[in-house]
Amino acid sequence: QVQLVESGGGLVQAGGSLRLSCAASANIFNGNPMGWYRQAPGKQRELVAAIFRIRSISYADSVKGRFTISSDNAKNTLYLQMNSLKPEDTAVYYCNIKSETNDYWGQGTQVTVSS
Repeated sequence: QVQLVESGGGLVQAGGSLRLSCAASANIFNGNPMGWYRQAPGKQRELVAAIFRIRSISYADSVKGRFTISSDNAKNTLYLQMNSLKPEDTAVYYCNIKSETNDYWGQGTQVTVSS
């Protein structure tokens, strides 16, 4: 069973930066769609950033210009660079990779932005 392990979350002041990492236990990137989601208390999980099969990248409007998604296929690792963080970015962040047969999720990493 492939596992995704997120890291890099934490507590940061508004305006600060964090870099999230998502390490896969096997090589499942292979051009599969992958992305970062987040879920704040009392809210639905939402897509933050994604890399699609044709390598196009999409961002939620709320993070455009501040967040950058990238991947290192040699390391089986997905990243999310988050700059100019705002209190409304506070949430649990999850990475996701969709293969042809499975939908993989990490356990989540907490990001808390103080004002």
